[in-house]
Amino acid sequence: MTELAEAVQSHVTGHVTMPVLGRLDPHASRAEQVAHIAEAARQIRVQDLKLIYHAGAGHIGGDFSAIDILATLYGAVLDISPERVTDPERDRFILSKGHVAGALYTTLAAFGFLPVAELATFLQPLSALNGHPNRTKVPGVEANTGPLGHGLPVAVGHALSAKLDVSLRRTYVLVGDGELQEGSNWEAMMAASQHQLDRLTVIVDRNRLQQGATVKETNDLDPLPDKAAAFGFAVVEVNGHDHGELLDVLSSVPFRPGKPTFVIAHTHKGHPISFMSNNVAWHHKVPNESEYHQALTELEKER
Repeated sequence: MTELAEAVQSHVTGHVTMPVLGRLDPHASRAEQVAHIAEAARQIRVQDLKLIYHAGAGHIGGDFSAIDILATLYGAVLDISPERVTDPERDRFILSKGHVAGALYTTLAAFGFLPVAELATFLQPLSALNGHPNRTKVPGVEANTGPLGHGLPVAVGHALSAKLDVSLRRTYVLVGDGELQEGSNWEAMMAASQHQLDRLTVIVDRNRLQQGATVKETNDLDPLPDKAAAFGFAVVEVNGHDHGELLDVLSSVPFRPGKPTFVIAHTHKGHPISFMSNNVAWHHKVPNESEYHQALTELEKER
């Protein structure tokens, strides 16, 4: 543990408690994989809740809507390990909605990419764990993201590079649905279709809420499946909190040969916490002490 982590942890009792989960044996049954992912997602939520509560800042609503997707990717889908973060043939994952960095950090720690103890430094001075991920500071982070609309274009570049290399590596990118209001995404999607980047998967965290309002009130995306299909993508819709559905779809790239994949994952901001779920107030809100303990109790019941 670094001196910074020790200093922070010394006054945050019980802040860091998550074990390193790792990957299951590749021959594990689907049922075993789904159970492993579900428990990983629960533990990641517990740790993410602690990070945001003790740091006094974060985006817990968007974190919680995305965690099931992240746990599925790192728990059973991505061909990458802590020992292979610089392997040219590793799969790539880019978190385009970079403001949910807390969810990414806790996921990376859960699967051994960074020391669990480092989570205690989240948002502290001189910490590598900033409010947005930085690829030069955190192992496993593929791109610096924060300004929305940047991650998908970067992912298209990674996927095009893989195609030019005649490589089987895959590229996944997670975007927010509010983020899709940025025109840079649609320019990138046109390029992905033009180059037939069928090992690129765009995952939309479709929680239908953004800061201060619903997506529909701000700039309605519907009919989103038709729009993505018109841009040349193979479109599939899933329950973004169903680990079995996520595993089946995200493991099936290319979904259609010659076409990039567009996965619309229907989620709820703040899921599964009763007072947070589908509540726009929790885009950028920190739980008070009673809310914190209630959320911990609800997550414990998820076992």
